[in-house]
Order: sequence, then C-alpha cells, then structure tokens
Amino acid sequence: MNAPIGQTLAAAGLIGQDQLHIALHEQHRRHRPFGRVCVELGFIDEAMLRDALSQRLGRQAVKLADVVVDPTTLALVPETLARRHDLLPIAHDPESGALTVAMADAHDIVALDALRAAGLRPLPAIAAEAEIRDAIDRLYGQKIAIDDILRELESATPAALHAATRENGHPLKRLVDALLVEAVKAGASDIHFEPEAGFLRVRYRIDGILHQTRALHLEHWPPMAVRIKVMAGLNVAESRAPQDGRVSLTVAGRPVDFRVSTLPTLHGENVVLRILDRQRGIVPLDEIGFDAARLALAQRMLARPQGLILVTGPTGSGKTTTLYAMLDRLDDEAVNIMTLEDPVEYPMARLRQTPMGEVARIDFAAGVRAMLRQDPDILLVGEVRDAETAAMALRAAMTGHRVFATLHANDTIGALPRLVDLGLRPQMLAGNLNGVVAQRLVRRLCPACKRLAPASEKERQLLGLPPAADGEISLAHAVGCPACGGRGYRERLPLFEMLCIDDALDECIAAAASPAAIARVARARGYLDLADDGRRKALAGDTSPQELLRVLGPLAPASERP
Repeated sequence: MNAPIGQTLAAAGLIGQDQLHIALHEQHRRHRPFGRVCVELGFIDEAMLRDALSQRLGRQAVKLADVVVDPTTLALVPETLARRHDLLPIAHDPESGALTVAMADAHDIVALDALRAAGLRPLPAIAAEAEIRDAIDRLYGQKIAIDDILRELESATPAALHAATRENGHPLKRLVDALLVEAVKAGASDIHFEPEAGFLRVRYRIDGILHQTRALHLEHWPPMAVRIKVMAGLNVAESRAPQDGRVSLTVAGRPVDFRVSTLPTLHGENVVLRILDRQRGIVPLDEIGFDAARLALAQRMLARPQGLILVTGPTGSGKTTTLYAMLDRLDDEAVNIMTLEDPVEYPMARLRQTPMGEVARIDFAAGVRAMLRQDPDILLVGEVRDAETAAMALRAAMTGHRVFATLHANDTIGALPRLVDLGLRPQMLAGNLNGVVAQRLVRRLCPACKRLAPASEKERQLLGLPPAADGEISLAHAVGCPACGGRGYRERLPLFEMLCIDDALDECIAAAASPAAIARVARARGYLDLADDGRRKALAGDTSPQELLRVLGPLAPASERP
C-alpha cells in the first residue's frame, strides 16, 4: 500500500531512486508510513507530503494556517477524539450533514469509524500532521495551564511537590516547558526572563515589540534558570559569566530550536531565548514580500553566474530569512551550496552548513578559505564584520563563485562606503558586486479590526505626502480586537529596497562616486528606497503611518531626496 505514494513522490521529482530505496528500508525497520518516514529523513517536508497524498488519493488538500474554523463546527468533535486520531473538523454542511475533517491519513478506518459512531458523516481532507496538531492546540486551547502550575507551587507542601515530581515532573520543570510552548503558540521571536529586586519579569517579543506576559515570584527563578541551563547544555554552576547554548524541542509536532543566552545582572542571571521555528524560517522567494518589480530584480541578481550579493539591515530585520529564500531558489542537486553561520539557524537538506563560534574554533575568514577548497558553487557568509572576511568574500566572488553575505549598513547605497571602509578598493568592487538588498520589518495591521479614515495633515507629513488640497487620501489605522490581542497589529511584513548593479552603477563605484551621486544614477533607473516601499504599503492599508515612524522615522518628500 505504501509503494504508490513512493512512486508518486519519485514521479514528481521530490525524491530520487536512491532516496526511495533508503526510505523503504527505513519504513521496514521503523514500521512507520512511507510518507512519514520521508519527512523524518528530511527528503520532503510536510507540505510536499500533503500535496502528494492529495494527488494520489484524489482528496482535497488543505493548508490549516489559511483555514478559519467555526466554533460550532469545532464543537461537533470532542477534543479527546481529535487528539487521539490527529484530526480536525474544518467545515460542516447542515443540509447534507457532511463534516469535512482534516486528516494526515485519509484511510484511517479507526478514526473514520469513531466519527461515524459519534453520529457524524466524515469527509476526509488531507493536511500535514504537524499543522493538524498545531491547530488542535491553538483552537481547542492549550492544556498546559500556567496558572494551575503556579497555584500548585504556591499551595503544595514539600511532600506534595515530591509526589508530583515522581508522577509528572516537578512543577517548575513543567512551568518552564509551558512558558516555552506558550511563547511558540503566541508567535514570539524571543523570550526574556528578567530578574528584578522582588520579582521575575517574563516578556515575549511578538511582532518586534516586547510584551510583559508574567510576573513570577523571584524564589522560582534560580531553579528555573538551572532547568533552562540543563536543557541548553550550559554549566549550571557558572552564574557570573555569560554563556550561550541551544535546545531543540518538538512543539505541535514540529521541531523548534531555542538559542539560549545568559548574562549576569544586578539581581541575578538574565536569560534570553531566541525562538528559531524551522517551519516558519524557509519562505519561498516569491512569497517573501517582494512586489513584482523587486522580485524581477532579485531574479536578475540570482541569475548571474558569479558575484557578491549583500543583504543589510539591523539585527532582527529578517536578513537570514531573505538569504535562505534566495538559497532555496538556487538549491539543486547540480550545485554545491556551503554556508558559514553564527549559529546555523535553519538546517536545510543538501546544504553544507558550518557553525561559527568558540566551539567550532574557526572564524569567517578562515572558514571561507576552507570552503574554497571544498569545490563550492555558492557560498553564504553569515556576516561580513572585518576586513579579512570582506576580502575573502570578494576574492571568492572574483574566482567564479556566487557569494551571499550580510552586512551592517543602514541602506543599500550606504553599504558601498561601508565596504570601502572595510578595506575593499572601489575598482575591485566594480564588476563583482551583483546587488544589495536592505530591509526592515514593520507590523502588519490586523485585518479583522483595522479601519480607514482620512489622512490627517500630520500623517501626510509623516509619509511625505502633498497637502490635503491635492486630494483626500484614506489611511488604515490600528484599533485592537481579540484576534490581535488588542494590539491592532498581527504579524509583520518586510520593507525592501534593492540596488541591482548595472554598467552605469559599476562606473560610479569604480570612480568612487559619492552616495548622493550613486543615488541619482540609481533613481534614474527606477530605484526605490525603504521609504518608498513603506509609503506604498501604508497607502495600501497594510501598515500605519505610526508604525513607519517607529521603524523608519519621518519620510522625506520626494523633492528632498537625491
């Protein structure tokens, strides 16, 4: 029964014959479904398996992240039944009685019989197993109740705590686990544990903004810190020196990495965990947020057989996501892609990824030298931070390689003097720099509650728009509702500016032209900066002028720019 799905995957070019044989061998050894084995081996992802099963079985495929479930439909299936069989009701037709149910295995007779026994008429649809579990947790409510754990800690006697430890783990251990899971469910990018004089503050960074979620008794913090250190493989006896580590967990059926950093402060160790959700990290290039013009520029830069492409922006602006989207577009069995990262955030099959840092005992410059002896076609240098790394990256680009790197600069044109400041000669950059991408992340207005209103004079000034006499303009504003937690914003979207280097710009670079002169030449060729992209997205109702002011500052009118 498993051979057909293997043939479907092979016929679609998703796996090769060697991978087919490996997966069949592992299926026999593990006694797991063939498709699930392919996912666990990293040959395909959940979405590929979902689409292949849908094609093979002739069933509808659903992406649960895009599905809104009516609470009355959800109430038709008890949570215990949904969790036991990994299924989720997503639509109900009262006239026919048909209940569309998202399932990873549409031929699960036991699950279908259980639904029929409950008086339902199930109509299976194919969904990824990890998406189903995540949706169950999100829609039915999280079962790890943090408030219950805190009440248990406050009221339990030492004997009761000891008994709880034997039965289901110490409450403090469960509290740490629950906070990590809660942060992932909330879509947080970072978790901050901040000890104060009398309490422990817990904050999540959601959509780029820190929000305090808990204030815990300070006596809970030392054992919680030990628990986090043990999970991350850190020295639990060391509390007066910074430490860095990493821990991997499975949340809602998918792997999530937490990058752990500790730092001694006045009231104890401050601990920050960076959440690296692998499933959310790899975004296709045409879904990353480029408009049609910028997507065409990106594809033109990627089409060049050699040269250097830089991505600039502050920490947390999505540079790594953009780089991985570009590598994902170029990833193929015919090319050898190698990366140097500090640390490796999103492991990808077929890429040779090397972590930097003290443990690796290698820096970026030495890493580039070593990679050039490994016959690479494409190189990713996590960060150009010194003259030696910059020189090695440019040398690799000059010797027929495609090189991708990040650089700290405010914008695309500002990256050029930054490279010269690192010791690269403008004459050497000309002809070897393919392009520069700069980006920022702004919060997206919640689609459920945003409202339109005529732009005020102050908002026109913020956006660099003409006075109101030139015509009324409506802008979207944040309101706040239960869907966005009262914040008025939900998730983030990127702002991009892209400088694709052509012959005219190469001449400017070789002549060491000023940034203003380069900007004038670029604008004559259709160059748009971050302010242009921000203004466009504010006028489209995707974000607000206030959010652009927070991220970019006041936007200058077009007449005042180079």
